[in-house]
Amino acid sequence: MALLVSAVFTAPWHDLGPPGVAVAVVGACGFVYSVTVLRRALRQRDYKPVLEDWIWHAALPMIAYAAMMHAGIQLSRVPVDALFIVGGSMLLLVFIGIHNAWDTVTYVTSNGPANARQARP
Repeated sequence: MALLVSAVFTAPWHDLGPPGVAVAVVGACGFVYSVTVLRRALRQRDYKPVLEDWIWHAALPMIAYAAMMHAGIQLSRVPVDALFIVGGSMLLLVFIGIHNAWDTVTYVTSNGPANARQARP
């Protein structure tokens, strides 16, 4: 997402309306995806998520994508504030990606390959 939003903002737009719409759509799609991840996590029975999992895999991505939707809508009205929100959301998503990748690698290595195959979502 960070790369996509960066590409949107580097395009030579004539005003802030179109990139605002693009960022709002990306935020909405990301929010829908986060809800899908949450629903799948609630349905699976192989692994019982702990509070850290709920925070990093469900809550924080939803917050970041909801903030992106809000910022996209506000971009043409309050550009400076909206751009700070987009930047913060992108940074949060990068941190979430790093944390979740590290968490997955740690889980797979500590539980061995046989258990890792069973724990896939």
